[in-house]
Amino acid sequence: MGTSVKATTVRFDDDTMWVDLSDGRTIGVPLAWFPRLLKATPKQRAQVEIGNYGLHWEAIDEDVSVAGLLAGQGDQTRLGRAAMNLMA
Repeated sequence: MGTSVKATTVRFDDDTMWVDLSDGRTIGVPLAWFPRLLKATPKQRAQVEIGNYGLHWEAIDEDVSVAGLLAGQGDQTRLGRAAMNLMA
């Protein structure tokens, strides 16, 4: 089993979330990828819980995986809803 990369710190600027990883990389992703984070207050954004596989914000019910960030994936919730609407 390989060593997994973990988030070590998270910070924000006006339109980007920056995630520092345990392997030394830093990933910057647009907040527009995550509407709940985009709409969150700075205080809510700061209440991130960093876990083994990703990031969690209890107050806004948002979860972001490191694997998803590395794959260039934003919020998948809307994709799921769109698929459900097509099936209806």
